[in-house]
Amino acid sequence: MAKKALILVADGTEEMEFTITYDTLVRAGVECTSANVHNGGSPYGSVGTSPALVVCSRGVKILPDTTLQPLEAGPDRYDALVIPGGLKGAEALSQSTEVQTLVRQYHEGGKIVALICTLAAKTAGLGHQPVTSHPVIQNELTTLYDYREDTVVVSNEVPGKGTLVTSLWSTGTVFPFAFKLVELLCGKAKSDEIRGPMMFPPGVPYP
Repeated sequence: MAKKALILVADGTEEMEFTITYDTLVRAGVECTSANVHNGGSPYGSVGTSPALVVCSRGVKILPDTTLQPLEAGPDRYDALVIPGGLKGAEALSQSTEVQTLVRQYHEGGKIVALICTLAAKTAGLGHQPVTSHPVIQNELTTLYDYREDTVVVSNEVPGKGTLVTSLWSTGTVFPFAFKLVELLCGKAKSDEIRGPMMFPPGVPYP
């Protein structure tokens, strides 16, 4: 049975972090669903699309698969919850009580929580464990977590909880982040398999 991933998106989400992750997972056979966590700020919400268009950080407009319905988005339906970054999008997603609840549910349910925006781990109150993040929010995390400067950090250190995956340098580490998600969901052989046709530079390491 194919693995399934729920990828959240909001106005201000970084478009590369969303699209590269989504695309890479689909190439590996993961069934991806993008869900708009609508914050009411989009000037395009009134054009009649359903769900509403999301305006990303550089102005790219994305039509998500659905609008987030928390009761239909739980860990009983998906194997991974993915939250891309982008300053305004990260703030909107991390401050959403619905998103905070989902992050806790996935983590407590033994599923994968994958964050390029590590702020969501903080606002959801996830336990002390290894993480990384964009340097701009490092100071907000060092007292709460075991902060590391690795490209991608995978944590299984909270007993009885799920896997937390965090990424360091925003757009610069999206591919390693996505490859690691494929490895966790589908195995390393599948991750290695999709790298070839993507012509990802063989000398560039990924965790």
